[in-house]
Amino acid sequence: MQVQLRKLLSKKELLAVINEVIGAAGAPICVMDHDERLLAGVEINNPSHKYPVEHETKIIGWVSGDCKASAIASLLSYQAGVEVQKKTLARETLEKYKEITLLYSIAEKITSCLNLKEVAKLVIDEANKFIGATGASVMLLEKEGGKLEIIAAFGSDSHPEREINPGEGIRGDIFLTGRAEIVNDASSDPRYVEGTDKIASVICAPLKIKDSVIGVISLSSTVPVTYTAEHLKLLSTLASQAAAAIENARLYDELRETFFTTVHTLAETIEKRDPYTAGHTRRVMEYSLAIGEHLGLSETEMTTLKLAAILHDIGKIGVRDSVLLKEGKLSDEEFNAIKMHPVYGEDILKHIQQMAKVIPGVKQHHEKYDGRGYPDRLKGLEIDITARIIAVADSFDAMTSDRPYRKGLSLDIAFEELKKHSGGQFDSDMVNAFFMAYEKGKIVL
Repeated sequence: MQVQLRKLLSKKELLAVINEVIGAAGAPICVMDHDERLLAGVEINNPSHKYPVEHETKIIGWVSGDCKASAIASLLSYQAGVEVQKKTLARETLEKYKEITLLYSIAEKITSCLNLKEVAKLVIDEANKFIGATGASVMLLEKEGGKLEIIAAFGSDSHPEREINPGEGIRGDIFLTGRAEIVNDASSDPRYVEGTDKIASVICAPLKIKDSVIGVISLSSTVPVTYTAEHLKLLSTLASQAAAAIENARLYDELRETFFTTVHTLAETIEKRDPYTAGHTRRVMEYSLAIGEHLGLSETEMTTLKLAAILHDIGKIGVRDSVLLKEGKLSDEEFNAIKMHPVYGEDILKHIQQMAKVIPGVKQHHEKYDGRGYPDRLKGLEIDITARIIAVADSFDAMTSDRPYRKGLSLDIAFEELKKHSGGQFDSDMVNAFFMAYEKGKIVL
């Protein structure tokens, strides 16, 4: 970093000191820049002494006068060095601030994310902002003794080889050693594998949970670059954060899967009471999700819909077998007992805080769009969207399923029934979505 003497003397405090020293010298002194233009003091013709002002072996100015000018030249040379140190320190402080800000930002984002692939993509995107690369990837070990699989990548790392063996190529070796590494000349590295390591330079760090390596994160360039120790330090810190977040996401996925399995088991247990409804819950869930997907529901809304569809008949656990399993026509009293199952469903689920968003779909799936349903005779958009979706899916499966007292309707007749009651019993948008999903092969009958 080169310092200009003119800029140095533009600082009022330093110029005041130099002028004070010149005044105290008792003899004419002249301070000039490299091109010998006057900066301070007075011009001197044929000075007896001329001393250079230097910085990093380069002359940035001159001080002329008698022998006392030497002290001023030395002072300015020293001050030039101090100025560079200040600028260097300021630059390093700024870089550290950016690094800390980046790490804080990433930590804040990934700790609030429980989606495995989103966590991985977030980390490589943020790392690329600071380090810079033409490609990046996060690879995780599929299972003990399995392969490393890319779960997030961009650019030159998004190659067809989505899996590699531990120990294969540069990334595979770093997975085995568990040591972060910079390889700025990748093609000359003995671990370089044509087709796997299509890179010129790479910086890579292991993803560790305690002493176990679960994967690797790498940033690479298709043209030679010089990654530094600072880059490696930052990537290693990111890898540590990412590993913890990925492990949390994995645990969440496992808990989520366990939760859905438990919910399915509960629903199937209820179905066992009535052999004629076997598979009903699964089909209603599949039809409902197909409708929701066509409607463009968000991931969170789809999860709520899935749970509500699985649990829509959970309230039947409160209906007597003599009513639930009756093969003949129900009396008014018995039908009123059946009509209570959505309310029973609400009573069961309201004790589970996490089920709050699921309850409307369970309680309202027998409401009708025209307001003639039960239990609360809700109308139109008063009915929760999940309930409006489940109403179509549930009714269609009920129409096409065999019952002790009747055979299931043919698909053509069931389709006509949905169309006939669209806008009355059913929300027409949900009926249209059902048919669109069916035409696209999302609903398999």
